Amino acid sequence: MILLYNPFKSTYLLLFFVLNLQLISLAQNSLPPLKNNLIQSQHPITGAERTDVYLPFLKDKNIAVVSNQTSVIYTSRDSIFEVFPGETDPYFDHVRYSNTHLVDSLLSLNISVKKVFAPEHGFRGKTDAGEIVKDGFDFKTGLPIISLYGINKKTSAKHLEGIDMVIFDIQDVGARFYTFISTLHYVMEACAEMGLPLIVLDRPNPNGHYIDGPVLESKHTSFVGMHQVPVVYGMTIGEYGLMINGERWLKNGVQCDLKVIPIDNYTHNTPYSLPIKPSPNLPNDQSINLYPSLCFFEGTNVSAGRGTQLQFQIYGSPFLKNTNFKFTPQSNDAEKNPKHKNQQCFGEDLRTKKRVSQLDLSYLIKAYRNNSSKVFFNPFFTTLAGTKKLQQQIEQGLSVDEIKNSWKEDLRKFKIVREKYVLYK
Repeated sequence: MILLYNPFKSTYLLLFFVLNLQLISLAQNSLPPLKNNLIQSQHPITGAERTDVYLPFLKDKNIAVVSNQTSVIYTSRDSIFEVFPGETDPYFDHVRYSNTHLVDSLLSLNISVKKVFAPEHGFRGKTDAGEIVKDGFDFKTGLPIISLYGINKKTSAKHLEGIDMVIFDIQDVGARFYTFISTLHYVMEACAEMGLPLIVLDRPNPNGHYIDGPVLESKHTSFVGMHQVPVVYGMTIGEYGLMINGERWLKNGVQCDLKVIPIDNYTHNTPYSLPIKPSPNLPNDQSINLYPSLCFFEGTNVSAGRGTQLQFQIYGSPFLKNTNFKFTPQSNDAEKNPKHKNQQCFGEDLRTKKRVSQLDLSYLIKAYRNNSSKVFFNPFFTTLAGTKKLQQQIEQGLSVDEIKNSWKEDLRKFKIVREKYVLYK
């Protein structure tokens, strides 16, 4: 078992451990204990890393891989220790990762990978949100890349000709409107129709520690909300695939020959820091944690920080009252045409907010009440919310508690369904 953080409590065992890793130089024979709130005993082992479990299924098969820049196998994890200024106690700071892309790893093991399917943002994860991903070829391997975020969101039977098995390995962030679970749905549906087995290499959900938000109403189904689940559903992408299958949500009720390679050393309460950005506008843990709450701004005249380096950690608009915090969205690599481009926006900086364990509507309601424009919402808001009710409740002046109380019964019913497919407690 690979250890991520220092599990030793004894000072002398700690010294032995640190010396052997050669992480810090010591002039003394002992160290004070590390700060306990920065220590964890083991890191999660992703499904992709458990090659001994899934490689036997791939032998002598022609494989298609659904992947992006997060589809990696970690080849090393080096624990980095630091010292607070003015202190002598070293503390665990972070892990430096080395990795190999799943496709490169499979090819090096003589697995017959024939093609790659790319979701939103593309195979290398550099395309803007909503921008069409084009077919092409991977510059490194020469493999054909088939877009699952172009004109068609579902692969055709033609593209699966000659394929014996499909592997799905994409990092999710646990929000209904993050489109990778919709891509999974269509991949499962295509595999079911073609009679192909699908292996999902599971990865931790950084927002898997809570369930919250309005449950989608079927009349508002879209690619940013395909299933009757809450905004934050508290499941890994593997568990979610099991639910799609078990609840017969695929077209005509078909079921996929699905196998999930589970994560080791993981529960839904395990904090997980993503070593690789899951998409261009989710650059760090804070943005990922706030994303389910701030993404509602995409359906309003308020910017959630696209066109800055603080995406989904700030919000603001030219239509909000003058505040001490302001920013100006500009074209950048992650967003070519951000909302309110080159206009000064007033709003709030959320970078220092503590990790949330619920959907926070306070920012949305505050922005609505302080907005000087006659039009705050646009039609995309209802698509994101999965219901017209949320906009109506905000316009009617309901409080956060009153709105959240209206979700309770639907969330209770969802949790009953969810429980059937949970792999990690």
